[in-house]
Amino acid sequence: MQPPSRPRRSVLYMPASNAKAVSKARSLPADAIVLDLEDAVAPDMKAEAREAAVAAVREGGFGRREVVIRCNALDTPWGADDLAAAAAAGPDGVLVPKIASADDVQAYDAALAGAPANTRLWVMIETCAVVPRLFDVAALAASTRLSTFVMGTNDLAKEMRARLLPGRAPFLPILTLTVAAARAHGLVAIDGVCNAIHDADLLAAEAAQGVEFGFDGKSAIHPAQVEICNAAFSPSAEEIAWAQSVVDAFGLPEAAGKGALRVDGKMVELLHHAQAQQILAIAAQIEGR
Repeated sequence: MQPPSRPRRSVLYMPASNAKAVSKARSLPADAIVLDLEDAVAPDMKAEAREAAVAAVREGGFGRREVVIRCNALDTPWGADDLAAAAAAGPDGVLVPKIASADDVQAYDAALAGAPANTRLWVMIETCAVVPRLFDVAALAASTRLSTFVMGTNDLAKEMRARLLPGRAPFLPILTLTVAAARAHGLVAIDGVCNAIHDADLLAAEAAQGVEFGFDGKSAIHPAQVEICNAAFSPSAEEIAWAQSVVDAFGLPEAAGKGALRVDGKMVELLHHAQAQQILAIAAQIEGR
């Protein structure tokens, strides 16, 4: 599979039951909006939130933003109805929680059988059970709607009895494995949320860490976090200049058939050419927004 070329720098969760928040989402600079039916919605509001999410998707108006519905798990009283409603609405994606195995992914994929072909399956990586099975789960991208891994560090912390502190030390191996499994099978990988809504420095540090690990973007739980995530996951001017020089060099007639070239005094290979094309594709879409 080809690497993703659509920006997903910021993935903003909005409670689907909050009409004002959903309306505001249509004007925010987030790359993706998640209409949440799960954690952000009280049990007595689940049905109302489901109806609101479906109505929002059908109404549209989100521009180039991806619209994703986060459903409750199939083993809850609301999961089956959530998935049926989401499949009928046909958002860009359906995000499902707490998967533990490849069987779970296949069950969710089956529940979305009636959805349009462009509706992709996003899954939360937030259980201890899924960690040793990440590569098996990611491999289902070849046969299901699966397209995206989303870190759920809060639930992982709860299940592990670990502390979610600056630096996220207990979770670093899991972050690495998640990105590696995603890359092995062409999936998008989105980092988890930063709970400190008003701590811009901590969010910036976490976002920079996510970039270092290779994530495509970061989850956000407040509109104020979006711009920081966007800035962190946008290619820098230096990266764009490097990418353009590599693409230009490989485009020269004398470079035809060559696997390695010297660009700005350094050797670059075909793998760098692919990387450069990816950077330019992302940068072009960001500029278009």
